[in-house]
Amino acid sequence: MNIGVRDVKGSVLEDIDDLRATLVELSRKIHAHPEVKFEEHKASRWLAETAAEAGFDVEQPIGGLETAFRASYRGPKEGLTIAYLAEYDALPKLGHACGHNLIGPASLGAALALRPVIDDQGGVVQLIGTPGEEGGGGKVLLADAGVFDDVDAAMMFHPSGRTILWKHALARRKLFIEFFGKAAHAASCPEKGISALDAVIQTFQNINALREHTVDSSRIHGIITDGGDAPNIVPDYAACLFYVRAMDDAYCDELLEKVKDCARGAALATGARVELNMQGAYRSLRTNEPLAEAFKENLEALGRTFADVDPAEGIGSTDMGDVSHVAPALHPYVSIGPDGLVGHSNEFADAAASKQAFGAMMDAAKALAATGVDLLLRSELREAVREDFEAARS
Repeated sequence: MNIGVRDVKGSVLEDIDDLRATLVELSRKIHAHPEVKFEEHKASRWLAETAAEAGFDVEQPIGGLETAFRASYRGPKEGLTIAYLAEYDALPKLGHACGHNLIGPASLGAALALRPVIDDQGGVVQLIGTPGEEGGGGKVLLADAGVFDDVDAAMMFHPSGRTILWKHALARRKLFIEFFGKAAHAASCPEKGISALDAVIQTFQNINALREHTVDSSRIHGIITDGGDAPNIVPDYAACLFYVRAMDDAYCDELLEKVKDCARGAALATGARVELNMQGAYRSLRTNEPLAEAFKENLEALGRTFADVDPAEGIGSTDMGDVSHVAPALHPYVSIGPDGLVGHSNEFADAAASKQAFGAMMDAAKALAATGVDLLLRSELREAVREDFEAARS
């Protein structure tokens, strides 16, 4: 790193330190007022208002989502567009058991601290509020609306039980299956009925038989959302919801068709009519390696160390995957608690409002901002990021 970059980073980190009270207060408020997907009116307003007070131009709503926003700060000349993504939705009943109360303020801090560099170098820094990550696919909808089309780098961090640079995020397809049968008295004339519930159960059995012949890293899991009204009535309606996941988007689509065939076979076997309804999809996550290595160097400079990545560990899905197919993307994980802390738990929700969590949030904000500095000042990094993204697309 040349001395110019080092000096600029030092100034940026000092600015983030000056923002500590503001960022921690925001994180505490969002944690204390959990709002589920697409209902994050308070959190989105607090973050957007803070950005507006700092001189950002705020657009809200964007992409057709009421609680999504884009706050932009433009330099005096054309240049890169660097976007920091803010999540702020909570989980039903569990509150901020995924730590999204830390993500929004960290991205806000990084965006605010990058303003002087944008003034000097040109370009745009954006804070993009992305609601509904927990099951709503907010970033998918924003990507479809073109929100990320002009972004040169999209970055965020995620709280975790371990500090790791990346992990796989599976492609995911959400399939709602409905069966329509014929009601009858289940004791006196069951032969006159067609059980939609039997079709649902047979679907689960068919899928269980399919599992033996799927790639190990793939996942198929579902629930029965409607199983009938009373034991003495042959159910004329029943439904189930499945998630189909795979490491590769093409294989995920292939597996989805097999799951659909499982449902069609159940309909054929029972005589019920089936309707298959897609309810959304997440694409696999492509981590931009040069961007990730720059973040790693910046976070290590703050005294944090990274655990080794186990590609098979903790594989889930995120709507950040869709963003990574549109723009170079960064989605690392920073520890907010003891090793082994499990996400989507009461323990994680408690940890997300701890002193350790706020320290992780501040370090994440600094590393994100420093990575933005690298992009703006190091032409070789910009080229490497672009080449990695184009190679992944092709």
